[in-house]
Amino acid sequence: MADDAAVGRGSQEKIVVVDLDGDDDVPAVRRQDSLYVDATRAGAGSNHRGGQESWARTLRLAFQCVGILYGDIGTSPLFVYSSTFKDGVHHPDDLLGALSLIIYSFVLFTIVKYVFIALRANDDGDGGTFALYTLISRHAKVSLIPNQQAEDELISKYSRGKPQATLRRARWMKELLETNKAVRIWLFLLTILATAMVISDAILTPAISVLSAVGGLKEKAPNLATDEIVWITVAILVALFAIQRFGTDKIGYLFAPIILLWLLLIGSVGIYNTIKYDAGVLRAFNLKYIIDYFRRNKKKGWVSLGGILLCFTGTEALFSDLGYFSIRSIQLSFGFGLVPSVLLAYIGQAAYLRVHPEHVGNTFYRSTPNSMFWPTFILAVAASIIGSQAMISCAFATVSHLQTLDCFPRVKILHTSRQYSGQLYIPEVNFLLCVGACLVTIGFKTTVVIGEAHAICVVLVMIITTLLLTIVMLLVWKTSIWYVALFFIFFASTESIYLSAVLYQFAHGEYVPVAMSAFLMAVMTVWHYVHVRRYEFELKHSVPRDEVKELLARRDIQRVPGVGLFYTDLVQGIPPVFPHLVDKIPSIHSVLIFVSIKHLPTPSVDKSERFIFRQVDREEHKVFQCVARYGYRDPLEDAKDFVDALAENLQYYIRDVNLYAAATGGDELMVFRRTTSCASSIAESFASHEKVQSGRAIYAEEMLTPAESFSEHTKQPSGRSKHFKQFQVESMNMEKMEKIRKEQQAILREMENGVVYILGESEMVARPHSSLLNKIIVNYLYSFLRKNCRNGEKMLSIPRSQILKVGISYEL
Repeated sequence: MADDAAVGRGSQEKIVVVDLDGDDDVPAVRRQDSLYVDATRAGAGSNHRGGQESWARTLRLAFQCVGILYGDIGTSPLFVYSSTFKDGVHHPDDLLGALSLIIYSFVLFTIVKYVFIALRANDDGDGGTFALYTLISRHAKVSLIPNQQAEDELISKYSRGKPQATLRRARWMKELLETNKAVRIWLFLLTILATAMVISDAILTPAISVLSAVGGLKEKAPNLATDEIVWITVAILVALFAIQRFGTDKIGYLFAPIILLWLLLIGSVGIYNTIKYDAGVLRAFNLKYIIDYFRRNKKKGWVSLGGILLCFTGTEALFSDLGYFSIRSIQLSFGFGLVPSVLLAYIGQAAYLRVHPEHVGNTFYRSTPNSMFWPTFILAVAASIIGSQAMISCAFATVSHLQTLDCFPRVKILHTSRQYSGQLYIPEVNFLLCVGACLVTIGFKTTVVIGEAHAICVVLVMIITTLLLTIVMLLVWKTSIWYVALFFIFFASTESIYLSAVLYQFAHGEYVPVAMSAFLMAVMTVWHYVHVRRYEFELKHSVPRDEVKELLARRDIQRVPGVGLFYTDLVQGIPPVFPHLVDKIPSIHSVLIFVSIKHLPTPSVDKSERFIFRQVDREEHKVFQCVARYGYRDPLEDAKDFVDALAENLQYYIRDVNLYAAATGGDELMVFRRTTSCASSIAESFASHEKVQSGRAIYAEEMLTPAESFSEHTKQPSGRSKHFKQFQVESMNMEKMEKIRKEQQAILREMENGVVYILGESEMVARPHSSLLNKIIVNYLYSFLRKNCRNGEKMLSIPRSQILKVGISYEL
């Protein structure tokens, strides 16, 4: 942070790290930023050491991920050939060329790129473009919001493995991302474009999957009109979205057997068709047929790539939803379950079409034996619903993650399962997805046009994933430059060819997801732009700590019983709305805590590492700063649970500061590394003191000011250890212990007197002489979005009777 006035200019504080556990894992002492005390203590309590996963667990996860991850990609055989040969099959060998393209596209993009490369780039179990962005954010400061703190990198799940920038290209990439704002903006825009495409895909996937499955009814009821098929599909879609509010944990155990039966069925039918009609289609493994296909069809062959790429639709959902599964379990089930079944289905359909090319419009059901029609139809509808469910859940998770980046207006997020934290339901988003899927189905009526729209979502997300994976390889993995170049050149070039084929038919339907994604991107960009500008404004006008003390010392200020939680976005410094409040209402609570809710670029933060504190004026006025840190997957607690956790951790902070003051006779901060979590026990304090007396040495070092970067924090010049001052803790008498107890009890007593939540309602308006674009964004677009989204107190589940709102206007 660049505003060291917020923490008091010239106030050099000291840090002490004490190992109370007696082990040898204390790292080298580092100079750190403020708000440090609980960060280091908690960080030692969560030491995650990866163990070897048992084969029993791997097999169980492999079975479970069949139902969660493979529904979408497993239903692609329903519509790939009909989307590829929209004008019919003109040459028998075209089927061999198309099949060869399907096989090698599936192998290269799905197996090689995603299953064996992209899955390794997961962010503590989370996948997708958002997870890649957060992974990059932990290795380079790419966030546009200047709220990075050195303490955040001490939490256990923030671990980055190898030391940073050990290679020249990694240093170059890090410097490029951190120093070039244009690059950071483009990286951010690419990420939100990909997430917008994923949300748009959650509209198209249910439409094309369910419509393809229901279309099989025409085989048994030839007189059924297209409009009737469409309305049956709409009814199923409405039912699908209506049950989202119940969550999937109650029926989730049915998904894996259904998809497994589906894969066995399409694989068996594929073998049957290959043997019965033309086993010669196996020649498609020869790459020669791809060359012949393009030589024979030229432009039409290139355009048909838009249908071919639908064979790997669902791979991004596979990557995004990997969540609770291990890489080995996915690779196992994918290699021995999905791949053979899906490829056999495509091979069998090609064999059938070699004999009946006129049935290309409804290949899947036409190639199914009559005796197997109804089981196939039922399983097809069930599998398409499950595949759609995976994409809808992915959209919910994406919107939730976007909110943590302050890139999306506030919406209500419900957690439908206590057992699985990743199962979300967002009513507003669910309604819009339902309306969108129904309108797309009614408007396009056929899977061919929807498939064209679906294709552009798939290929654009894949290209962005390639770009982000390249950055991960350079910055995080530090892979050989030759492997990185080979990966980027091959996948970027081939995916660009697919993209060009899709864009050629832009007017046929591709404009729909592009328009939806452009609208979503506009919403996210406007929201994030104003949020960044507001944060920068508050940071620039933050109130120095010395001025806060002078403000609190005014004679006309009255103390009100209870605790005031003053919510602010600033992680350091006092927001300008505070003196505005004191000027209008000259009274403050007996205990005042400035609370910042901060989301880190990591999926989750352990509860023991959630809170970090800093005292503004503890002795006389009892004013503190608190940062509550969450991962982008962590749900926010309700108000009561949050206050209870905050009060417990504040007791720890008060104890630690007093213990250190007693040990050194000064006011420096203290860090106790421990793994226990018991609230403010005097007996525990005595026990801790005994361990300190008999334990290892305690070291202190001056902290840097907030303006200094974290990269400087970690530098250890030779001979630095000579400048460390060593302290030995003296015996603590009962008087000092009594002081700790009284201060802790005073805090608890004020908590019992009541808690008031103070929210700054800042109105953003454009400066009078700012640009026209800035005025439109701030005064109209952002204002409209804010008025039509949820209020902050609803997002934080704060009781309305305990809210105090303070209005203030910012000119951005």
